[in-house]
Amino acid sequence: MTRGAKRFRLGFALLAVAVLLVLAIVVAGCGKKTAESPQNGKNPGVVQEPGENGDDRDAGTQQAGQKVTLYFSDDQAMYLVPEEREVVTGGDTLEAATVKELIKGPRKAGLNKTIPEGTKLLSVSVQDGVAYVNFSKEFKTKHWGGSAGETMTIYSVVNTLCKLPGIQKVQFLLEGDRQESILDGNMDTSVPVEPDFTLVRE
Repeated sequence: MTRGAKRFRLGFALLAVAVLLVLAIVVAGCGKKTAESPQNGKNPGVVQEPGENGDDRDAGTQQAGQKVTLYFSDDQAMYLVPEEREVVTGGDTLEAATVKELIKGPRKAGLNKTIPEGTKLLSVSVQDGVAYVNFSKEFKTKHWGGSAGETMTIYSVVNTLCKLPGIQKVQFLLEGDRQESILDGNMDTSVPVEPDFTLVRE
């Protein structure tokens, strides 16, 4: 083989090696860029929860409120007066959220609370059209007393819950137990109580 031919072969081999090196560098660079490049401004290795970075709102905050009718006492403890309110149930049932709103008291001027301060709703469930409402002991121990006050308290709860779908009566429980008379002894609460809308003044 002539010296010129050897030089040609050597030059060709060097060129081939150089081309392969360039291709390897280009391929490696593209792979790195693809792995590190953000997708839509987010790290592809991080799972973002709803509400993170303010892009999505928490499902609970998007939940639409439901209108309910609450019944509070007038200032003479003679009639119940309806007050419409929008409640967001969150993790509660509609029944529980409604009773909790009733515990908070009225927003309208001239209306009075019907559930004593400090009372807690322990549970509420519905079975066969009866709502079983379980209050803490403050429902009784902190009640202001009197037959009129008892009537306003009992029927504010009963009338409010019986305006919700599927409820016809309310069974009162105190710390999980039925009471022959949960307040002042004027009303039998050992059995479910039906609503009395004749007490309502619009």
